[in-house]
Amino acid sequence: MIESVQGTTLHPSWGRAEITTRAVDHASEVYSMKIAVFSTKSYDRHSLELHNASFSHELTFFEPRLSPETVALARGFPGVCIFVNDACNATVIEDLARHGTKIIATRSAGYNQIHLAAAKQHGILVARVPAYSPNAVSEFTLALILTLGRKTHKAYNRTREFNFEIAGLEGFELRDKTVGVFGTGKIGQMVIRNLSGFGCRILAYDKYPNEEAKKYAIYVDGPTFARESDIITLHCPLTPETHHILNEETLPYLKDGVFIVNTSRGALLDTAKMIKFLKSGKIGYLAIDVYEEEADYFYSDLSDKVPTNDELARLLTFPNVLVTSHMAFLTDHALRNIAETNLGNFAEFERTGQCAHQVRE
Repeated sequence: MIESVQGTTLHPSWGRAEITTRAVDHASEVYSMKIAVFSTKSYDRHSLELHNASFSHELTFFEPRLSPETVALARGFPGVCIFVNDACNATVIEDLARHGTKIIATRSAGYNQIHLAAAKQHGILVARVPAYSPNAVSEFTLALILTLGRKTHKAYNRTREFNFEIAGLEGFELRDKTVGVFGTGKIGQMVIRNLSGFGCRILAYDKYPNEEAKKYAIYVDGPTFARESDIITLHCPLTPETHHILNEETLPYLKDGVFIVNTSRGALLDTAKMIKFLKSGKIGYLAIDVYEEEADYFYSDLSDKVPTNDELARLLTFPNVLVTSHMAFLTDHALRNIAETNLGNFAEFERTGQCAHQVRE
């Protein structure tokens, strides 16, 4: 049986009222938790509610991001479920711990938005979704390359205006290119496998090479990777070591006219320097699904607002730049895996106090 409760808005700046749904299984004992779900969109709620029938958690959905200003909404919830742009810093974690939160689970593979040291200090377990659908991100990465490389987005806009002129829409063929895949974890491996069907030469760079990637790609050192890659696609986590890995010092070593793709984390790129090298022509194409300061912009309709982020506004003026709003994961397959894994994380924690997908500092 599903019970729904409509709540009231606690603060005018927090958007719509929270909505609580409770799935109750009266036939058997279940390990369920009371969970606050932040950064909720319609697709999140639909997927989590659908798959919660197997878990019977009590889910309360909040539209706003988790932050110091909204953390009060989570008080009294043993479980908190967040997404990539929630600000789960030390201040937020201290407040969560003080008011009974025992586990924070993110609906993502990355967890750089969570202050792990603070979570450990306050005895809060952190869990993630390690591999919701590497293929979803891989296919989207190739879609960005093909869209910008063949100018299909421009062709679409022309024909919408009954303009069937094709001059200026010349593209390139992937089979003529060398593609460098930076990071060969689950997503990087899938990108390599999917790229192999296009007949391009594939280079790989990773501190920890794996045999699966070697079936289709050649591992090379950093200088060779930079020097020979026509297209570079980033698939590594954001760490102090990889922060702004493409910057004023490293960009000059890349090929002239290089095509850069980032579907990982926005802060892998130094945006100001990307703009500088786009203007000089050093960067020939830039396709990004993530942006360093995306938290205040992505997942919101700002079409009637004056742009306040100068760098993002500048990027959107370049004809050879494609920006999407952190949606590489957004497929039915991935949403199902995200929901099942997250709900399973909470159930396992409630049952054992541990979690197979626990993040350790």
